[in-house]
Amino acid sequence: MIDFIGDIHGHADKLLSLLNKLGYTKSCGSYRHPERKVLFVGDYIDRGPQIRETLQIVKAMVDSGNAIALMGNHEYNAICFHFQESEGGHLRKHLIKNIIQHYETLKQFQNRQKEYEEYLDWFKSLPLFYETDAFRAVHACWDYKSIAYLRTNLHNGTLTDDLIYQSVIKGTDLNLAIDITLKGKEISIPEGMTFTDKDGTVRKEIRIKWWVNPEVATYRDISVEPIVQLPEGGIDASVLSNASYYKELDKPVFFGHYWLKGKPVLYGDNICCLDYSVAKHGYLVAYRFNGETHLDSNNIVFV
Repeated sequence: MIDFIGDIHGHADKLLSLLNKLGYTKSCGSYRHPERKVLFVGDYIDRGPQIRETLQIVKAMVDSGNAIALMGNHEYNAICFHFQESEGGHLRKHLIKNIIQHYETLKQFQNRQKEYEEYLDWFKSLPLFYETDAFRAVHACWDYKSIAYLRTNLHNGTLTDDLIYQSVIKGTDLNLAIDITLKGKEISIPEGMTFTDKDGTVRKEIRIKWWVNPEVATYRDISVEPIVQLPEGGIDASVLSNASYYKELDKPVFFGHYWLKGKPVLYGDNICCLDYSVAKHGYLVAYRFNGETHLDSNNIVFV
């Protein structure tokens, strides 16, 4: 009896509309349902106009036991943007593109530094993944190897300050596991090809559908974004450093992150992405899970 909700990105008005549509009402300072609870898959901040309001709603639901909230890459990035390095600077560099990504959050917390830092502390308490006998949930990617590593090396599924400092060291097991879990898997596209992403950044790598077998897929098959210039031929074996993928018979997995477009649909009987670009005039999406082993598109709810 879990309602999974995708990336909100500061759109509290859409969140309230979705909660109302799902039958949640406000009582004792928190939105609640007589029989269900919510699992948020991360990315509460940045981009939208009501970031503080979004955090207030989500945190109140978590604190009252009416919701579970996972960490998204935007929460992780905010922590690293705030944490200072011992030799100066910050764990997430204050480059123009990073400042722009966090701009709305910082602006909306102007003159509220203490409140913002309290939310940063709360972000550190958020688990990076969640699993029961019936389902799995993660922000971007359920990669078996990465989750196994995090399960062993995190502190009760969450990041400590020491782990955060260690996590930015490029190429370490911790850095790779967090990067895959919160940002997904990427592969290089053929030499000489590029594309421009939603933020105007020119890229040479594509985010891939980590539930598709890359050894029998084409670049077009496996790309999360529909990029027309991608070749239809098989993927170069040299880019398949990790050919593992989420199995069709495994338990249902719920995630966000990928800025999908159009009407929300399922990617498979056990694959549900909940991010349909609410911050780009898309939908805020939920899936009403009742323990089924085969997901049902009729259980998708959106505003």
